[in-house]
Amino acid sequence: MDNWRKSSYSGEGDGNGNACVETANSPTQVAVRDTKAPARATLTFPAGAFTPFVEALKSPYSTVTDFARFRG
Repeated sequence: MDNWRKSSYSGEGDGNGNACVETANSPTQVAVRDTKAPARATLTFPAGAFTPFVEALKSPYSTVTDFARFRG
């Protein structure tokens, strides 16, 4: 994937704009990588699973076991 994008919130934290993740998407998947180590591994989600995954992360009641349902 070549269309990596940083969050508009990037820059908070270390002051260098590197305290974030980047995302890229295609019609079938969304990939996530660490801005500080872009050559390392990425996480890839089926396109329909990424938004519910992010929403679950925002939930104050989420637990690690909740994320088992997002495996594709």
